[in-house]
Amino acid sequence: MDIYTIGFTKKNAELFFNFLKASKVETLIDVRLNNVSQLAGFAKRDDLKFFLRELCNAEYHHAPELAPTKEILNAYKKQEITWQSYEDSFLNLMSQRNIEKNINKNILKNGCLLCSEHEPHFCHRRLVVEYLNEHSDIDLKVKHLF
Repeated sequence: MDIYTIGFTKKNAELFFNFLKASKVETLIDVRLNNVSQLAGFAKRDDLKFFLRELCNAEYHHAPELAPTKEILNAYKKQEITWQSYEDSFLNLMSQRNIEKNINKNILKNGCLLCSEHEPHFCHRRLVVEYLNEHSDIDLKVKHLF
């Protein structure tokens, strides 16, 4: 099953939506805790819903269960924990949440996980895909859009 990931930083709206349209994304799956921040510019929830529908013929789905807790995220941002500790904490959190059993698999097909980070290397969206590939019967073939 094809799945994509994208971060909105370092992209203008034209580039962002062209990536989604060219990839034929059917559902943008927002895996951010805060999807209405003023810092998000064109990537705020209500704007995304409109632009996705009008420009990409795609749906929007907010999935905060695929986001880290504020505590984990803040500890990493404040450099109180390393990336490895962040990764371990987040993988453990996904296990506790049983995301592999609770996720709607239909939204994953030609879906795209959205977060703010420009590249996936140090972003939880990559960890979500890797976790699902390891702990579910879904075979996700990921392409990171950046």
